[in-house]
Amino acid sequence: MRSSDKQEQLTKAFKAILKEEKFSSQGEIVEALKHEGFENINQSKVSRMLTKFGAVRTRNAKMEMVYCMPAELGVPTTSSPLKELVMEIDHNDYLVVIHTGPGAAQLIARLLDSLGKAEGILGVVAGDDTLFITPTKETATTKLFKSVCELFGYKR
Repeated sequence: MRSSDKQEQLTKAFKAILKEEKFSSQGEIVEALKHEGFENINQSKVSRMLTKFGAVRTRNAKMEMVYCMPAELGVPTTSSPLKELVMEIDHNDYLVVIHTGPGAAQLIARLLDSLGKAEGILGVVAGDDTLFITPTKETATTKLFKSVCELFGYKR
């Protein structure tokens, strides 16, 4: 494999790892890249890549300090104007449903997916303006509904 191909694969893997927004140290990024098969990676190389791509340490949706790509590539946060796009939140015995403005469901889904199982979210399915959120087995749908309403400042 050519050197430029290897570099391109490393860059792609590096960006994908940062998009996960769960690595709080350069050492964790090194280990994640090694797990992806890049054995010759070290902390100084990761440091140079962080600088090259403009990565920053910031708080993710769970308020943990993590490395991520610049804001335009990152996961939206609850302080984003995204919550203004939520029109209605409702639930039944099985799902929480969010209705958004046109085209906004995918952005809201990214935020909710980043919260994950720790917040009681098993999964999120989004269309253009509607999201279906399934709670984990341990989370009551009514509890998830209340949490999602609080997250977006939604008043019924």
